Amino acid sequence: MDFKKAKLNPAAVFKSPQEVVSSQELSREQKIEILRQWEQEAMSMEVADDESMTGPQPKLLQPIRDALHALNDWPDTEHSSPSKA
Repeated sequence: MDFKKAKLNPAAVFKSPQEVVSSQELSREQKIEILRQWEQEAMSMEVADDESMTGPQPKLLQPIRDALHALNDWPDTEHSSPSKA
């Protein structure tokens, strides 16, 4: 597996956030990096969806956060949300 590609575009490599968690090829830290990148993309997609600019990805924010929690990683949700300008 190409970690750099997975980190750059998680959805192109993994079918679901849980698949990242289940990967035997990645370290815990790599899984967290990939999931955090995916989380940022999902938050951006939700902002676009809220502004009626729909994207191709379904809402994945909660499954991504569930996957991070499975890895015992608890993102700072107070400071990580993109704001609408």
